Amino acid sequence: MTITKHEQILQYIESLPVGEKISVRQIAKEMGVSEGTAYRAIKDAETKGYVSTIERVGTIRIEQKKKENIEKLTYAEVVNIVDGQVLGGKEGLHKTLNKFVIGAMKLEAMMRYTGAGNLLIVGNRTKAHELALEAGAGVLITGGFDTEEHVKKLADERQLPIISTSYDTFTVATMINRAIYDQLIKKEIVLVEDILTPFEKTAYLYVTDPVERWYELNRETKHSRFPVIDQQLKVQGIVTAKDVMGYERDVLIEKVMTKHPITVSGKTSVASASHMMVWEGIEVLPVVDEYNRLQGIISRQDVLKALQMVQRQPQMGETIDDIVTTQFLTETVDGVFRCNITPQMTNHLGTLSYGVFTTIVTEAATRALRLHKRGDLVVENITIYFIKPVQIDSVIDIKPKLLEIGRKFGKVDVEVFNEGTLVGKALMMCQLLERQ
Repeated sequence: MTITKHEQILQYIESLPVGEKISVRQIAKEMGVSEGTAYRAIKDAETKGYVSTIERVGTIRIEQKKKENIEKLTYAEVVNIVDGQVLGGKEGLHKTLNKFVIGAMKLEAMMRYTGAGNLLIVGNRTKAHELALEAGAGVLITGGFDTEEHVKKLADERQLPIISTSYDTFTVATMINRAIYDQLIKKEIVLVEDILTPFEKTAYLYVTDPVERWYELNRETKHSRFPVIDQQLKVQGIVTAKDVMGYERDVLIEKVMTKHPITVSGKTSVASASHMMVWEGIEVLPVVDEYNRLQGIISRQDVLKALQMVQRQPQMGETIDDIVTTQFLTETVDGVFRCNITPQMTNHLGTLSYGVFTTIVTEAATRALRLHKRGDLVVENITIYFIKPVQIDSVIDIKPKLLEIGRKFGKVDVEVFNEGTLVGKALMMCQLLERQ
């Protein structure tokens, strides 16, 4: 199997010890490639989480995070979040920190809370910087202050970063909390890589296989759809029972397969994959890497199981949609829903935003459809009429009306009222996914 220069560079970067510093020029010389090729590979490595680039420091190899530890930040990430400058201890930027300590108390009290692997967030208190480093903690100096040379030297010796930021302590804490919160939301999103059947357990065909091989796999697995790959493991097609029908068994698979099939990557969200499968009427999707090599497959059943599991999970990091749906009060008489308009749901004018209005009518229509049909749904089309502005702290009534419901489609009309006055309307078309 041939490996491109780009892949070779990525493999080389991945093999480097954590904390190692790299540069475009060094990679280009080491791997015998142009600086442009080296730059593109380093940027790709940064996207994949192998390295982190920090202004005035350079690019360093960091530990790739597992999904369960995604909310843990490295010192390098903190530097980027707070637009910081590294004053000392660059060798320790790759380390993961486990706790933040705000130094807004007397020195002795501060040190009681500060330990190894922590980050002390403090102003221009040199003694605190020194004691924190001695305790095994990194230091983030707020307000744009510097520190003394002997402290920077200590940071270098201990390989613990000492960082300066121009922001004040409150702003820094808010920025770091926001970053962790965003990571938590990402952690909850189920990706294709979390549910796929891996390559080693995937049944597949080569383009050079005869149709006879499809029948063998069909007998072994009881499945009828298989991805088709070439000798480099790149996906070239997909073959189904319909494709092989009427062909002699010695005909090559590449003559009968459907070419250029729809594929997804491991980082695609399960919700997107579900939409794709419903929209295109697909039962199985090949999962590929960035070079189109087969990584595994996902089936419609896998996707439905994952979506049902997600709905049963408690939320940790709230998205805008979560904030909106938590404001839904229990259904009132005659299938009417009630919703409070909180400050987060408004625009800069203090009225209900268009995006939130869309979420409200979609949520009401979804709940109405679920009362009549078990399963999940994908919104195919929505037409919205936003008639009157809705003020902050208002209470609105949402009245979904099922116009038509079939085995695979649903049509819902939604009216929204504020104090008895019609403020908006929506018409939705949905595709329904029946649970197996």
